[in-house]
Amino acid sequence: MTSVLEGAKRLVSRSPDVGARLQGLDEAVTAARGRLDDALVDETAAVVDRAATRLRLSADHTVVALAGATGSGKSSTFNALVGLDLAATGVRRPTTSWATACVWGVDGADELLDWLGIAQRHRTVRDSMLDSGSGREDRQLEGVVLLDLPDHDSTEVSHHLEVDRLVRLADLLVWVLDPQKYADAAIHERYLAPLATHQEVMVVVLNHLDRIPEAEREPMLADVRRLLDADGLAGVPVFGVSARDGIGVTELKAEVADRVSAKKTTRTRMVADLKVAAERLDAATGRATVRRLPEERVSALEDAVAEAAGVSTVVKAVEDSTRVRARRATGWPVTAWFSRLKPDPLKRLHLDLGAEGKQLTGTARTSVPEATSVQQARVDTEVRALVDEVTEGLGTPWASAVRRASTSRLDDLHDGLDKALGATDLGASRIPVWAGAVRLLQWVLLLGALGGGLWLGSLAVMGWAGSDAPDTPAWAGVPVPVLLLAGGVGLGILLALLCRLLVGLTARSRARRADQRLRGAINGVVEDLVTGPVQGELEAHSTVRAGLDQALT
Repeated sequence: MTSVLEGAKRLVSRSPDVGARLQGLDEAVTAARGRLDDALVDETAAVVDRAATRLRLSADHTVVALAGATGSGKSSTFNALVGLDLAATGVRRPTTSWATACVWGVDGADELLDWLGIAQRHRTVRDSMLDSGSGREDRQLEGVVLLDLPDHDSTEVSHHLEVDRLVRLADLLVWVLDPQKYADAAIHERYLAPLATHQEVMVVVLNHLDRIPEAEREPMLADVRRLLDADGLAGVPVFGVSARDGIGVTELKAEVADRVSAKKTTRTRMVADLKVAAERLDAATGRATVRRLPEERVSALEDAVAEAAGVSTVVKAVEDSTRVRARRATGWPVTAWFSRLKPDPLKRLHLDLGAEGKQLTGTARTSVPEATSVQQARVDTEVRALVDEVTEGLGTPWASAVRRASTSRLDDLHDGLDKALGATDLGASRIPVWAGAVRLLQWVLLLGALGGGLWLGSLAVMGWAGSDAPDTPAWAGVPVPVLLLAGGVGLGILLALLCRLLVGLTARSRARRADQRLRGAINGVVEDLVTGPVQGELEAHSTVRAGLDQALT
């Protein structure tokens, strides 16, 4: 596909509008692949490939295909246009078993005929010098590749397939009708009506006019006109022709010559093909303008996932752990020792405390409680609400693609959240700096109290033993040992009580920071597993929408 398009780009200057449509539809096909129905995308890709290849081939030739039923005189009309008996005629069913080509102007035609699949033995070059009597008329058809197709109503399946294939490839379609079968539903329902979008590259011929009484010719042509109008082909010209007697052949040849000389037929056919394919893809895509994910919906989903992941539990554990560790550091050392018997809330959850915590928890799974059925239901509800909002107005296939993307990795959500929680640095590994200073002061006070106690004890022992005790220094009339003992114990307990306020502030501050970090980790998981895939589908839809808009302009 890429090489074909690259080759086509060199010829886009001849038909810039076709090139733009082609590029837009190709981009739409690429983005729609795997999201819309495979058959529809493959069919559209085939149209892109066909148009790109035709654009690369000769722009000096126009492929004109004569199609019709058995007995319609299609081959005799072919011979009348060529001026030579090249196509076999008769009453056998079918007469034409393969496509025959006659070319006016051989330069550049071979590659085009190869693409059309016309065998060498079925090609004829109509050099005007072969027939001086019709030389001027032949020059009118310079650049024409005239095809005589197999009968579309043949009993041979291969003939049906060949007709269908070449009808898709021809630049101009000339439908030859039999006066006895021009109203046959087979040609109207299978070919004419479905090609209503291609009426600018179609001509209808009512052949065997010589078999119709003159008084009935105009009414019959008018009836053909009526049927074509009913098929949506009001713009298709109708010619009455007798290939055997030459009636109307000159007019038909002039019509073909005018179409060819205008050099618009090939471009018109490609534009019609691209527009029809784009319209089919457009119907499945939907015309809604896709917006980015609404922030309020994403926020609601992240909140639901955070709740299901147990963020509130972890945040509470961070706050409690900070209180335990800070109180242990700032409390009176004698009583603070007993707090070591109380387990750390974060360690109990196997969560990462921080730099030191990584050494404690490693890569083990956390022990955060799993989401309850209510919490899981809230997550599912928020996912559906998000998808419903962003898919409003989209075609059903595309809405389904977005919905699949939103749930395709939900099964990985629990493990992803657990890993995110376990890997998040909660910032609770170290006690605050001020708490370290308080701990040092508490030990100084405790050592002072112990010193005072030992001092008083030694004085008591000396008094009991009857020894002369040295003079004890005093301050404000109070012995220093008493000050040391009472002051160390009293100030230590008072300091521990005062620090409780700071411990509470610190614990709440760390809990807020942990909540932010956890939510950031949770949001990353949500983006990776839910909103990211959904956003990818919306961006792909935007690409398809832009390409289709370009193709349909």
